[in-house]
Amino acid sequence: MKKVLIFLMAFVFSVTSAYAFIDSYKVDRKNLPEEAQQMLKDYFPKAKVSLIKVDRHLLKKTDYDVRLTNGTKIEFSNKGKWTSVDCGSKSLPDELVPKTIRNYVEKNYSDVKIVSIRKRNAGYDIGLSDNMELRFNLLGQFKGEKMEGD
Repeated sequence: MKKVLIFLMAFVFSVTSAYAFIDSYKVDRKNLPEEAQQMLKDYFPKAKVSLIKVDRHLLKKTDYDVRLTNGTKIEFSNKGKWTSVDCGSKSLPDELVPKTIRNYVEKNYSDVKIVSIRKRNAGYDIGLSDNMELRFNLLGQFKGEKMEGD
């Protein structure tokens, strides 16, 4: 009985250790998918990369978390398409935000700036500098404020 228990404990430890190793690791900027590299060049040409973390999931595809030295956090899909960009308290590059969304925010929230964007299947979540979050559909039409837990 003791041998079985020791074997099971060793097995569980080795599986969780292997999973932790597979789950994330760091890579160099040139190992990102080409589309991700191009996005960094286009929208953050002067920012340096401080960390690139690769998340490998057992049933999901790989994704990339990139941290820039200016504090910006960017998430990329396995193909290198950005899925979210968070510039902290700094303005997001205008070109990352669909024009209809930019126009809506400028008209209705003129005293704040857009600091984050997240692509969803149904549209976009936009973060403003006053900590408000707005939801838009894929056409850029306003759908409401994002509530806690959404």
